[in-house]
Amino acid sequence: MILPLLRRAPKPTITALYGAIVAQARMSRFYQDYAVPDTVLGRFDMVVLHAVLVLRRLRAGEARDRARAQELFDAFCRDMDHNLREMGISDQGVPREMRRVGEAFYGRAQAYDAALAASDDAALGEALARNVYADPASDPALGPAVKALSAYVREAVRALADQPLEAFAKGEVRFPEPVALCAAE
Repeated sequence: MILPLLRRAPKPTITALYGAIVAQARMSRFYQDYAVPDTVLGRFDMVVLHAVLVLRRLRAGEARDRARAQELFDAFCRDMDHNLREMGISDQGVPREMRRVGEAFYGRAQAYDAALAASDDAALGEALARNVYADPASDPALGPAVKALSAYVREAVRALADQPLEAFAKGEVRFPEPVALCAAE
């Protein structure tokens, strides 16, 4: 039980950045208008998606920004560890579940990075469909939702790129409003 006492608390700026990511990921519009499953896994996928977008932006900066990216990822891991414990996972089971969380995070991050590097939206749509919607082929009505979420992600990448990294250093991050993009579809 002494281990948690030895861990360093995250910096207030990292706490603010991670809080903004979680707040954005929890916006009800994603679950209502974008048809993201309102489940533990659906919410996890939205947190991962937004975290990946912010981490990509930070990794594009200087060494101090990349260090912030690591601190932000550490905050994500602490939050996932806490949530697993809150859901009743035993102390013995948490490491195994955290390995699964890490694998899921890195797998999704690689898929999103590759898809965002592509010039068309097909790869991004496929990555989102596979990760966020699990099996969109079983529900043809999800096509517009995947397209809307793809447009939102592209807009979020642009919005994050336009923000100075100094704002991130202060714990400030702004995401686009999903309602406007969804309404445009």
